[in-house]
Amino acid sequence: MPRHASIAAVALLYLLGAIAACSRPAPRARTVTIQNFVFMPAELTVARGDTVVWSNTDFVPHSTTARNSAWDSKAIEANGSWRFAARDAGRYDYYCVFHPNMKGTIVVR
Repeated sequence: MPRHASIAAVALLYLLGAIAACSRPAPRARTVTIQNFVFMPAELTVARGDTVVWSNTDFVPHSTTARNSAWDSKAIEANGSWRFAARDAGRYDYYCVFHPNMKGTIVVR
């Protein structure tokens, strides 16, 4: 094999390795269950790009409303769900507008 072909092959392998090292894991769906008037888990850490799904197992509507206005699900009916794509890193405190004592936190890294 000519020397320039060997150098090109090594450079290509290096480039492919660098691309693989920089890639992020595929986004995931993460679930917060609303049960007995509680968000479970109360704090959830997700990666940017992940989707958070709130699933309401209670018999009454709830909401998930970010204190900084980043999102507002409005009413999530009994046995319903709502999704939010976590795009921006940060700490997001949220609550239920119907039951303000229900509180949770999403941490996006």
